[in-house]
Amino acid sequence: MTKKAVLQLGALTCPSCMQKIENAVKNHNGVENVKVLFNAAKVKADFNDEQTSADDLADVVTKLGYTVEKIKVKA
Repeated sequence: MTKKAVLQLGALTCPSCMQKIENAVKNHNGVENVKVLFNAAKVKADFNDEQTSADDLADVVTKLGYTVEKIKVKA
């Protein structure tokens, strides 16, 4: 089933950071759509919960060196 995740990040400092995060999350198995909001420091992603989880997406972001402060998931 497709769910929507919103990851609240620590501050993003440059547009290349935004692109780096967006590409990494987009290439993660089970992700159907992703958008990084630079000014709000948020990642919004639609994902298949049978293939991945919001926690897995947060792990992708933290492995890039960014901080995930909060995770919200909606069905």
